[in-house]
Amino acid sequence: MTTEIKAYGTQDPKADLKEMTIERRDLNENDVKIDILYCGVCHSDIHAARNDWGNAKYPVVPGHEIVGKVVEVGSSVSKFSEGDLVGVGCMVDSCLSCSACEDDLEQFCESGMVGTYNGKDKHLGGHTFGGYSTSITVREHFVLNIPKNLDLKSVAPLLCAGITTFSPLNHWKIKKGDKVGVVGLGGLGHMGIKFAAAMGAETIMITTSPEKAEDAKRLGADGVLISKDDEAMKEHRGSFDFILNTVPVKHDVNPYLQLLKRDATMVMVGAIEPLEPMNGGNLIIGRKSIAGSLIGGIKETQEMLDFCGKNDITCDVEMIDMDEINTAYDRVTDSDVKYRFVIDMQSLKN
Repeated sequence: MTTEIKAYGTQDPKADLKEMTIERRDLNENDVKIDILYCGVCHSDIHAARNDWGNAKYPVVPGHEIVGKVVEVGSSVSKFSEGDLVGVGCMVDSCLSCSACEDDLEQFCESGMVGTYNGKDKHLGGHTFGGYSTSITVREHFVLNIPKNLDLKSVAPLLCAGITTFSPLNHWKIKKGDKVGVVGLGGLGHMGIKFAAAMGAETIMITTSPEKAEDAKRLGADGVLISKDDEAMKEHRGSFDFILNTVPVKHDVNPYLQLLKRDATMVMVGAIEPLEPMNGGNLIIGRKSIAGSLIGGIKETQEMLDFCGKNDITCDVEMIDMDEINTAYDRVTDSDVKYRFVIDMQSLKN
């Protein structure tokens, strides 16, 4: 059985998003039904709606930074009850039995994790619909507890931008005294600065834009390195323990590799397109590494939220109503937001 609900999406990559009706499944025994309060706007939402990656399934209803209130639970649900404030991130299902899932890395499920939108819907067939909607029904395993002390609307982007930057810092065991560079100051970069600083690292914002220095320091950066300043880049050469590269477009990574210490790593979380040609010497000399990272598993995402609760960390957001989404997409594309849009989903319910 299914229930019709309001949503916002598009039937065509060249069309604006507009109100539509979608079907949500009725509760299974291990499901949680969530009334959506807020949904963050991720650049991936835009790529999906506009079919930039060539794999969109229409209609596309984006949204994978979801915060809401539990309104109903299935008979076998044990972790949540009606009234709980919860979150849902980038995935809503996986096999839970492969080696990746058993290692709490559901995002690397060998059968393929089910994305919150545009994933293969195992229950209704077709594909999944995301958080630009009034409610969502999700398997209990993929629902997250929200710390009660955090501002809900500013929590939403933690479910993607937050875990995307927390996970590599956590995996590479960033600690007090490490020198960490964060390349790019946008939705991801601003969270990378907050997390690295909270972990006790000497946090350096690396940017091409001198005008971003003041904001970077407000967010917690200890210093700012202008990558277009050749002399400054030389001064910092070989001094970084770790670099988190959040730049979402193709760019030359060689100058950043030269900043790394011996045996240090730069992790890419922004660009999923071919890198500019790399000089192998920048890796070989110093035994340096370049790696990638994709969101995080459910256990680690909960750890991230708990870390945010303990350290009072949320995203810097700008609130919009649902009918402002098309303008917001244009502004995200133009890098005209500090630093993440969040939709007040009450505006869709009215």
